[in-house]
Amino acid sequence: MQDAQPPISSLTQDSSDFLKVLYNVAVQRALPMHNTAAHLPTPPDPAKGRTLVLGAGKAGGAMAQAVEALWPLDAPLSGLVVTRYGHTPPRPAGLPERIEVVEASHPVPDAAGLRAAERILELTQGLTADDLVLCLISGGGSSLLTLPADGISLQLKQDINRQLLASGANISEMNCLRKHLSRIKGGRLAAACAPARVVTLTISDVPGDDPSIIASGPTVPDASTCADALAILKRYAITVPDSVLQALQSGVWETPKPGSSVFAGHSVHMIATPQQSLEAAATAARAMGLNAYILSDEIEGESREVAKVHAALARAAAKGLGPFIKPCVILSGGETTVTIKPQPAGTPRGRGGRAGEFCMGLAEALQGQSGVWALAADTDGIDGIEDNAGAQVAPDTLARAAALGHKVADHLQRNDAYGYFEPLGDLVITGPTHTNVNDFRAILVR
Repeated sequence: MQDAQPPISSLTQDSSDFLKVLYNVAVQRALPMHNTAAHLPTPPDPAKGRTLVLGAGKAGGAMAQAVEALWPLDAPLSGLVVTRYGHTPPRPAGLPERIEVVEASHPVPDAAGLRAAERILELTQGLTADDLVLCLISGGGSSLLTLPADGISLQLKQDINRQLLASGANISEMNCLRKHLSRIKGGRLAAACAPARVVTLTISDVPGDDPSIIASGPTVPDASTCADALAILKRYAITVPDSVLQALQSGVWETPKPGSSVFAGHSVHMIATPQQSLEAAATAARAMGLNAYILSDEIEGESREVAKVHAALARAAAKGLGPFIKPCVILSGGETTVTIKPQPAGTPRGRGGRAGEFCMGLAEALQGQSGVWALAADTDGIDGIEDNAGAQVAPDTLARAAALGHKVADHLQRNDAYGYFEPLGDLVITGPTHTNVNDFRAILVR
């Protein structure tokens, strides 16, 4: 994506383009090249130690390139980072390649991610106290860095992951379970790096910016337990073999806890967060003459239910009621969820992700409210597993869809946001952005 230069000088300009500008501003704020330099450690003495770069996540390729561009050329640097298919950014001319970047599947893990995780663990062999391990962690790392616990096949891990994605579990719950079914997550990668010093640079895609949740925290202590993982299995009726239940009940898959000596001397640096991106968008909106309000960067819940709350706030503002003074932009972030509804046999599979589901719920709740436009999109550029980042809503969304024979309630029933917004030309399509600070939502009221 190119640097966003806000082109809108007045509210008479196109509202949809205005919201896209704010989205681009938010994404630009989170790009690794803009945020890495201040957090890089001093290289070790090359006569004694080396620097090994390991990492996983949707921003992994861009983070690796940022390190390569900023690291001293005379300081040895090598390593391996895994990112999502299609998310490796083009290499700038003249930038030497010192860190290998491989690609794997997200959100359901595959054999490429398994091989990458195995290789990453192999690279930790032989590290000494004089070595530095620079870990680059971003959202999506949970599926990209997949190394199932002993006794769990890749196929079983894939099945559990699919069940989790359809269950409505939030990201903290999903990653708690993932950590306890892994040989590399939940602090285990840090343990494998001992006795080397570990510095983790991370881009947050989770509510609260908890590094133990981002990519299932491969390099940080894990306060959750096997008992917590068992409770999540029960809460969401996740089906697993008895052997998995027995291993969790015995505690044999427990993770390294806070206070463990394996984390001595380690440090974590949050280089980009959802709040920073929301604040950048708010600043851009105010520079264009609007009031800007940030609800929160930690909003969770069912996408369609979260949309109802946003719609109520927007309707009040449009009517001159409530705390928000129009013309204004209402911004929010976080990670909502979508519970996939069972469908009758033969019903086409719905397409879409949580941003699109939010937009359908918002359109339904707004009921064509005049003076309100909205955009919801994932900052990594991909909403779920489709090719769009999200979608947009306008006062005439329901009417235009109805003219094509589409009812929003029917599409909500099948979780089919893509099928609803694509015929309207209202999908937001950006391609991979090479960063990930989670959901971005902007509602313009004028």
